Amino acid sequence: MALSDADVQKQIKHMMAFIEQEANEKAEEIDAKAEEEFNIEKGRLVQHQRLKIMEYFERKEKQVELQKKIQSSNMLNQARLKVLKVREDHVRNVLDEARKRLSEFSKNTAKYSDVLKSLTVQGLLQLLEPNVMLRVREADVGLTENILPSVSEEYNNISKMDVNLKVDQEGFLPVECCGGVELFAQRGRIKISNTLEARLDLIAQQLVPQIRNALFGRNTNRKFTD
Repeated sequence: MALSDADVQKQIKHMMAFIEQEANEKAEEIDAKAEEEFNIEKGRLVQHQRLKIMEYFERKEKQVELQKKIQSSNMLNQARLKVLKVREDHVRNVLDEARKRLSEFSKNTAKYSDVLKSLTVQGLLQLLEPNVMLRVREADVGLTENILPSVSEEYNNISKMDVNLKVDQEGFLPVECCGGVELFAQRGRIKISNTLEARLDLIAQQLVPQIRNALFGRNTNRKFTD
């Protein structure tokens, strides 16, 4: 039987409603899928950025920690250097006090004469030269000339050699020198310094570790004492 126009219109509307419903369901499905993919991608991006931020702050934290260690090490080294400087200043003060006492020692003519003789004989035994020029303080020229015979005699007794001694009348040890003698041979090419300061410096090099121990106690971190 032929369908009436009303029936055709009714079927067409039914088909259109069905198609529209299918389209709406498909659109909702697409929207849901898109929302799910969006959330997944957003979560991935957020997680990726969160990891990057965490890594950034971890690096910053390590840098800050390293900077703190460097700063602490620098401050510790500076403190150690200050302690060492103070200790060296104390040692230097001890040696300076010894030098002051040496300058007073030469005022005792009898004792200083014996020391000057011993220093001169020691220098001669180091040189072992036949002709030697002696340089002393200007104030010690007379004293030195007086001891020359005994110096020559003692040197001869020890070395079995003769020596011609002469006191320098033009050049002298500095006024501030504590005393002692400088010996020259081979026209000044060979020199032995046996001043009281030179002897003190030599002794100080050997005694500085003992001086440090006496002032500050033994350093447990030091393996060697020289």
